[in-house]
Amino acid sequence: MKKSGVISLELGIELPQGMWTFTPSLLYSEDEFILVDTGVAGMVQEVSSKLKEAGYSIEQLTGILLTHQDPDHIGNLTEIIKTYPGKKVYAHAADRPYIDGELPLLKQMPPTVQLKTSHFPLVSGAVVTDTVEDGDELAFGGGVIVIETPGHTPGHISLYQPASKTLIAGDAMLIRGGQLQGPNPVQTPDLKQAYESLSKFAAYDIEKILCYHGGWYEGNVNERIAEIAAAGPQE
Repeated sequence: MKKSGVISLELGIELPQGMWTFTPSLLYSEDEFILVDTGVAGMVQEVSSKLKEAGYSIEQLTGILLTHQDPDHIGNLTEIIKTYPGKKVYAHAADRPYIDGELPLLKQMPPTVQLKTSHFPLVSGAVVTDTVEDGDELAFGGGVIVIETPGHTPGHISLYQPASKTLIAGDAMLIRGGQLQGPNPVQTPDLKQAYESLSKFAAYDIEKILCYHGGWYEGNVNERIAEIAAAGPQE
């Protein structure tokens, strides 16, 4: 087994219009196990099962890193840290007050999902223990670099792991129909800023990208990102 790396944890929830998929991930090293994003509320058991399939356990988690404040990313945070206390929670300072409940979340879940998850609290007071910012080099997962990619939310971040040349994009990009695309315009309040953020990825040699919606994309990643950034938002 590798001493450090990134593992994707594919999850999904059935909606009337079809399966809605999302991909939290695990950044692991010899003594740090960081869950990146947590999935839709009420899915702690599914997260736990995916970790077990990968050879880990939810009890092993030493921390949770949130790419941003959206409900499908922070959904299981409260339940995880309540059931398995003592874990650090990392987020960007600009999204921290939303995650901590000081400000209302900028977005809501689709009504059909709200009906299924309304009894699971999304926020429960101050939970973020550590804030991160652009250029921070975090030791876990064999070393990752924080890239500020605002637009989708004010404090959206992406993560680059130099050892594997992997980019964890969060919602800065998505994969639809097997094609890497820019952020979802319907869910991105400042679309212009979100596309400007994509230009930051040019500074990194990326061989594969993990999008929260769509999973993995490999092959000519930097070239494809440059094309998307240059084209800008498609009205």
